[in-house]
Amino acid sequence: MPKVVFSVDQSKSMRDQQVPGHNRWHPDIPVAAMVRPGDVFRVECREWTDAQLHNNDSSNDVRDVDLTLAHMLSGPIGVEGAEPGDLLVVDVLDLGPVPQETGEAPGQGWGYTGIFAKVNGGGFLTDYFPDAYKAIWDFNGIYATSRHLPGIRYAGITHPGLFGTAPSAELLASWNQREQALIDTDPDRVPALGLPPLTDNALGGTATGEVADRIAREGARTVPARENGGNHDIKNFTRGARVFYPVHVKDAKLSGGDLHFSQGDGEITFCGAIEMGGFIDFHVDLIKGGMEKYGVSTNPIFMPGNVEPRYSEFLSFIGISVDHDTNTNYYLDATVAYRRACLNAIEYLKRWGYTGEQAYLLLGSAPIEGRISGVVDIPNACCSLYLPTAIFDFDVRPNADGPVKQDRGQCAVTS
Repeated sequence: MPKVVFSVDQSKSMRDQQVPGHNRWHPDIPVAAMVRPGDVFRVECREWTDAQLHNNDSSNDVRDVDLTLAHMLSGPIGVEGAEPGDLLVVDVLDLGPVPQETGEAPGQGWGYTGIFAKVNGGGFLTDYFPDAYKAIWDFNGIYATSRHLPGIRYAGITHPGLFGTAPSAELLASWNQREQALIDTDPDRVPALGLPPLTDNALGGTATGEVADRIAREGARTVPARENGGNHDIKNFTRGARVFYPVHVKDAKLSGGDLHFSQGDGEITFCGAIEMGGFIDFHVDLIKGGMEKYGVSTNPIFMPGNVEPRYSEFLSFIGISVDHDTNTNYYLDATVAYRRACLNAIEYLKRWGYTGEQAYLLLGSAPIEGRISGVVDIPNACCSLYLPTAIFDFDVRPNADGPVKQDRGQCAVTS
């Protein structure tokens, strides 16, 4: 087993670990461990909400989750010799749930998918599903099943939702300025247009005193992806993947977490993956001056892993950039088009007995393929959603006899 450079005791909060992680992006968060180019090492991770959600049949915990704690990240891991302008080469060698453990924390044999309430984070379809719901998934090797979504079993593409390098002070200031400007265009919107720095529950690793206070005041929230990587939620960022991260500070300061057992493209419920704690094994290297050499300034570069379940047959649902509820046309709007593709898939699955909430949870967590199929044919963008038929234990394809509607229970709801 690779050397563990960041360890997590799953019975304790991230704040109470021997070496705590962090939940804000800031250049002054102290390095938790150092590695060298060429090293192979293991990072253990806490579930992203610090295990606020539980293995039960109520979604009150989703409704009441405190998002000021998110995301609990492991690190930062410093890389010797890394300087601003380099590219940090990160290979994902292995990852998974907490090894050989069962327990109360997500990742200890189980995980969850949540639909966040509109007033507390929301999701891609929050106007259609404004309340909180949850599905618990049990892990059996590479497979996941749920008592809340009967008739479904699939192999997950396990991956981290979030990893990235630390921002420079200048880049951090740029993030905070532009995101506040966006928020200011509609400051009372629900859900909010963005999440500005917030001192409540801020965690800055091992920083103390004035440094910890500054991190809390200035640190960027971890919810969106940005130029340093961060919360990309790319389901093919799995075993065999390689990521070229831009380096903005000395030692690069690689951090991350938010491990997923499985996820559909878009993670559409906001907490749409099967969330868990666990471990991830890395190999790192450097390309000196790589940002200039390869024209990388505002993004990482990513080579997908070559490990994924083999699904050969799909039902594909199409969406166009039209709001059919109001008969409003949008000009080449891929977001509207993908939303309609998701809603069309949900309406189809309801014909087989699933509730809308169950179908929504499935599309966020199963290895669904989402594609931008056309953005040139004015005025309608076209997006498509590919649903593997083999994940169902019944024939979900259309036929002349019509769908067989059965009572398929319900996901966890709020009281």
